[in-house]
Amino acid sequence: MTATPDFDLRRLAIPAYGPSLLFGVAEGAMLPVIPLSARDLGGSVAVAALMITLLNVGSLLFNVPSSMITARYGERHALIGASVVGVLSAACCMLATSLAMFAVGVFLLGVSGSVFMLARQSYLTEAVPAHFRARALSTLGGVGRVGMFAGPFAGAAAMGLWHLRGAYAVCALALAIAGVLGATLQDLPPHPARAAAAPATVRGVLRDHRKVFLTIGMGVLLVSAIRATRQAVVPLWSEHLGLSAQTASIIYGVAGGIDMLVFYPAGKVMDVFGRRWVTVPSMLVMGLSMMAIPLTQGAVTLCLVACILGFGNGIGSGMVMTLGADYSPDVGRAQFLGIWRELSDAGQTIGPAVLSGVTAAFALGAGIVTSGAVGLAAAAVMWRSVPPLRTRNSAPQKETRPTPPLRHTSGQPGPAHPADRHTS
Repeated sequence: MTATPDFDLRRLAIPAYGPSLLFGVAEGAMLPVIPLSARDLGGSVAVAALMITLLNVGSLLFNVPSSMITARYGERHALIGASVVGVLSAACCMLATSLAMFAVGVFLLGVSGSVFMLARQSYLTEAVPAHFRARALSTLGGVGRVGMFAGPFAGAAAMGLWHLRGAYAVCALALAIAGVLGATLQDLPPHPARAAAAPATVRGVLRDHRKVFLTIGMGVLLVSAIRATRQAVVPLWSEHLGLSAQTASIIYGVAGGIDMLVFYPAGKVMDVFGRRWVTVPSMLVMGLSMMAIPLTQGAVTLCLVACILGFGNGIGSGMVMTLGADYSPDVGRAQFLGIWRELSDAGQTIGPAVLSGVTAAFALGAGIVTSGAVGLAAAAVMWRSVPPLRTRNSAPQKETRPTPPLRHTSGQPGPAHPADRHTS
């Protein structure tokens, strides 16, 4: 077996991770002010909440079309296009004079995010050696969280100058720079298997990989459900305890800081020991800590449990993308990842709905405990479905294709494709 050269992740820092950081900043700046803008335009509280839902709707409806766009035009062009749509969405929100115009802008941001997420995941899946994949994708998830953490502060600073429009200006600027950095991505060489095979279809990929979607895919849906619920549980229980909004924000921020600190070690554990070593513990920690929240009686205990919850979420950074990359086929990869993201987005919609429904029928504590049980169910599915060791695609494999040069945007040959640097 030949030695595997070390892969330097820093080579992708600016072209791959730079846009991800900036997209996180854009979303972080825009999300907190969407309900406020809707209210400013005359919408009710219910309508203001609906505007946030439109983000998920845009992503949910466009995941499959995003896969077709990425498969046809390539990841670099998809990233550029997503950034252009994102800038237009921010401008639409900033200049909106009616709720209808504002709703279009919010929906387009969801569409932009769908294309953006799928294109960068697809690119890293091929551009990074398989034995380094989890670290690369965990870092991708972590960088996005750093941007989401910084975005509200940048938006708040801009709002000091231009009121609510300042947040959308930050969003538009960040997405414009993300598009410029995305344009520096080197095109991936064509895969021989794709050149020899008939073009993949979404229906064909869904049929051929239905077993994966019905097993690990259901685990991904449950993972996304508890993650989405986590964002609502801490503020709601803080209010239940009678804590101030400022205290709730501090608790949420501290937990978010813990979340951001552990993404890279988690990726290394997945690469070295296997995916199950992270997927199962992450869901167990999240599920049990979520169920412990109704037992807290004050700010200190709530903060402690929220930090444990953030730790559980943090160690799972990138695991959904990593599992999707592991099981995605060479032919039809973009379509596979589009369906994968559809499952993830469905979970993000179902999770808060379950919390809301159980809370309305019983009480907030019961809703939170039920949401924690979803995390335990996700752990059980991951334990049963995810192999204990590295999957067939997560370890260096025998080289089966030549190593053509990367194509620069200028058309000149570049360095060898990084995913082709290892042999079995």
